[in-house]
Amino acid sequence: MTERYFTLYDRFGGGISEGMPVEATLEELAEALFCTTRNAKLILRRLEEEGLIDWIPGRGRGNRSRIAFKTDKEIFLLSLIQSWAEKGDYKQAFEWLQLFGEGTLAKPKFLEWLNGQFGYRKEEARDGISTSDILRFPIYSPITTFDPAQVRFCADAHLLRQIYDRLLRFDEAAGKIVPSIAHHWTSNAEASEWTFYLRKGVHFHNGHELTARDVAFTLERLRGDTNNRWLLRGVERIEALGPRVIQLHLKQPNRIFDRYMCSSAASILPANLGGMEETDFWRLPIGTGPFRIVSQSSHCIELAAHTAYHEGRPYLDGVDMITMPEECLQSAINIPEVLHHEFVENHPLGNHNGDWQTLKQLSNGCTMLTWNLRRPGAQQSEAFRRAVRMILNTGDLVSELGGDRVLSAFGFHPEASQSRSVEPFRLDRVKTVLRESNYDGSVIRFTAHEKFEEDARWIVERLEQWSIKVDLKIISWEDKPGCGSPHRDEDLMIVGFVLAEDEVCEIEVYEHGDSPFRAYLDDELLNWINGRIDDALSADTETGRRQHLKGIEEHLSDEASVIFLHHKEFRTYLHPSIRGVHLNTLGWVDFKDIWLEKLS
Repeated sequence: MTERYFTLYDRFGGGISEGMPVEATLEELAEALFCTTRNAKLILRRLEEEGLIDWIPGRGRGNRSRIAFKTDKEIFLLSLIQSWAEKGDYKQAFEWLQLFGEGTLAKPKFLEWLNGQFGYRKEEARDGISTSDILRFPIYSPITTFDPAQVRFCADAHLLRQIYDRLLRFDEAAGKIVPSIAHHWTSNAEASEWTFYLRKGVHFHNGHELTARDVAFTLERLRGDTNNRWLLRGVERIEALGPRVIQLHLKQPNRIFDRYMCSSAASILPANLGGMEETDFWRLPIGTGPFRIVSQSSHCIELAAHTAYHEGRPYLDGVDMITMPEECLQSAINIPEVLHHEFVENHPLGNHNGDWQTLKQLSNGCTMLTWNLRRPGAQQSEAFRRAVRMILNTGDLVSELGGDRVLSAFGFHPEASQSRSVEPFRLDRVKTVLRESNYDGSVIRFTAHEKFEEDARWIVERLEQWSIKVDLKIISWEDKPGCGSPHRDEDLMIVGFVLAEDEVCEIEVYEHGDSPFRAYLDDELLNWINGRIDDALSADTETGRRQHLKGIEEHLSDEASVIFLHHKEFRTYLHPSIRGVHLNTLGWVDFKDIWLEKLS
């Protein structure tokens, strides 16, 4: 009925004073509603019963029927979409704003109201005593999984770190591995046998104490048919030697296996998922982390502090993560009291006061193009791939698109790229290489997620200047086959990687079940890469490991199987009352140590 009210208002009520009747025949109303006159009468009766209109049928010859709209469209629409937003249904709110907001001030008024819903707030008890500190903030990429065995994306990995723990944790500030669930760990001289000793008093969110049985279950599950089984690729046997001792036997040495156990993918679950069915467990998953999930939907994830957390209770009492539609990202919404890097580039710094905290951090990772070498086509020619790399001058890309793109990439790691400069564009050289490639004008099928759309369109424009035909397909989260899997019928894809765990994440780039490399590279090359990774894991020193991994990266780059584009900068802006904040390697603010200093 509400939708029909707006439809009739737009057709007959525009520009009239509220409640003033206008002439409209039953046939005209039925046409506007795409229904019969009989159904139109029923709809009018319902609208009258709900107090939205007055319908005055024409009586006798020459007397036309009239309709009066009793509720102002803008006020009614604003009230409706605010009520949906308060329930967490932001998607529907913005859809209706798009459908019926034209010609009104509903959109700017809604965005102004919406801005006040986010940030840090103290909720007061009736006696005036502060009872809870809540952080509420918007995100624009939906959380795709709560399952550590399947996790891939940064937002997912960050959330997993809030609700689960790992055996060990990498302390970014100290640059070393520190205890977490395990208070101590050892390995034999060959790094093929690892033993972890679990601390007492680690409790899951349901109150059950964690034991070696939970760890064994989690790791056995992880090395099953999961996207992150690569973490345990070399594991031969997992043994619980007692209630608080777990031992893993490896087929070959892995001298950074303790760093593997710091990964979000190695987060510990309760044995047998706490006796729950998979579908039930993932609705409200249970971990031992500093926050527990209270509720979750496609619109909102609500976290509450785990008061019995073994590393100390969080200062915040709760965190609400609100999934916002793209329409809001593209709107001129003011900066809320906490602003994450995912959407900062659309909001100039001038929108907030100069005393706000600004956190910036160069992302340890890059954005890159990957060719599908399992498909026939122009990309099978190394000369063609090299020509494309020269045409796509990354210095121009960074300077022309700007935003959070701050450095041309020559590999995964920004520190290596900082010591290099982009070569000047050589027109004759590009012509020669493109001619050597024997490019026949065939179409390149190019897929890009919508968050890379600006980069993708820049790339298409550059290639078409050289008569390279490109069919660009922009996909959303809903379009992806699974958790980010590459499409097998495409020739080229743009992807971004964040190496939050340094060496471990670099290995993950090649071995993750959803990695484009696994889908795009031939089996012989994949086997060679696995061999180099095993050599790296066996190396006694970080320098030795770096040489093996660098060899893989250089091989793929030299053959232009991948084209490195740029490195990004994480940016977060925070209200001056917020304390305990730093950006982690995922580019997110950790929730556990945040606290709110109430300013007068």
